[in-house]
Amino acid sequence: MATFITEECINCGACEPECPNTAIYVGAAQYEFQGGTHDAISNDFYYIVPLKCTECVGHFDQEQCAAVCPVDCCVPDPNHVEAEELLYDRAKQIHPERPFSELSAANSRFRKG
Repeated sequence: MATFITEECINCGACEPECPNTAIYVGAAQYEFQGGTHDAISNDFYYIVPLKCTECVGHFDQEQCAAVCPVDCCVPDPNHVEAEELLYDRAKQIHPERPFSELSAANSRFRKG
């Protein structure tokens, strides 16, 4: 499931630099995906591109945007529910130059506890 940013966003920008996939954009900014430029998903506040979001699977044990958000507006998107393996495969596609470790509690929230 991709993460999304709710309307409670205060546009602080803390989340954007934390995203390992460059999936977060400031409101009204066009985003890049698969070699093309696309219209903004939100004009009013920061947003996450679902096709670029891996919920930090393969990178961290929790979504980094949610970890730094001061108003807790980075939440799971019920419209984009996705399995751990799909998110992991997406991370590898986005970063073909990077070696990925096997999934574990250290790099997937699905493996915690």
